[in-house]
Amino acid sequence: MAATDFKDYYAILGLSKIASADEIKKNYRRLARKYHPDMNPGDREAEARFKEINEAYEVLSDSGKRKKYDQFGQYWQQADRVGGTPWGGRAGGSNFDDFEFGRYNSFDDFINELLGRFGGPGGASGAGPRTSYNYRTSPGAGGAGFNGFSGFDGNFASGTGGNAKSTGDREATLTLNFSEAFNGTQKRLSVGGSTITVRIPPGAKPGSKIRLRGKGQFDGYSGQRGDLYLKVSLSAHDFFEFDGDNLVCEVAIAPDEAVLGAKIDVPTPDGMVTVNVPAGVKSGQCLRLRGKGWVKAGGQRSDQVVRLQIVSPKTISKAERDAYQKVREARSYDPRESLKHIHL
Repeated sequence: MAATDFKDYYAILGLSKIASADEIKKNYRRLARKYHPDMNPGDREAEARFKEINEAYEVLSDSGKRKKYDQFGQYWQQADRVGGTPWGGRAGGSNFDDFEFGRYNSFDDFINELLGRFGGPGGASGAGPRTSYNYRTSPGAGGAGFNGFSGFDGNFASGTGGNAKSTGDREATLTLNFSEAFNGTQKRLSVGGSTITVRIPPGAKPGSKIRLRGKGQFDGYSGQRGDLYLKVSLSAHDFFEFDGDNLVCEVAIAPDEAVLGAKIDVPTPDGMVTVNVPAGVKSGQCLRLRGKGWVKAGGQRSDQVVRLQIVSPKTISKAERDAYQKVREARSYDPRESLKHIHL
């Protein structure tokens, strides 16, 4: 971990380094309650703070991890992996004293070689040739190198709680059509040079995320790969669109259907259904089809909202024209009556 990335876990929890285990637990519970995503919906800063609090508590609540953190600071994880110190502790391992400090241009150069010799990628685990490796913090989510990627580990990621994301985590966009998202689908894709089959369960929505474990970028500090988070995007549909959890559609009706009422057929994700249009509806009025919308958690369904649009025909027959003329002559109300009272 680069020095500028060091996190002071004591400061994060508002504690001193001599804080007791009870004080650590008490402050953690207070701060976790304050910054919990459920208490701060949509607040990304609170979500990031909550993850830091969990990360700090995970280390400071463990006596072994806390001891190493107190002793080695930002390099405590390297010490933990080799079972003692960042510069020794393995049978047959090298000794800290065999480093020649004068040949390093900076402290970072020294750390590069130190990490490479003890558990870093390409480094030796014990005696043998010295291998340096350059360490750096990986870019954040949304980095380059993933385009149209998809994957799934069994659940949609909630994005709340748990530990902070690894520096190897990545985010990419997964584009589905409405049918794939509603019914679920399988995708074959190439990840890290290998091809895998990924199952997308029913009910994926725009903005929901799918987590693919161990398919992100390699994290040099943990020695593991991060996760890949796939943000779902749906290609536009020519009839359906989303309004929150519900599906919305627009259906045209004729003037006589609006006046007299009618039974009309409306498409739903399950096929056509017959809908009763009450007499005297207005253009823009909505009808709700309960349980005919999108798939929700547990297999339940949201609603489908049908927005009615009164459409006048562009061309009509002579019989229709005569009928409309008779309606005009017999009409008993003025739809613009209220306008007579409008003035400056």
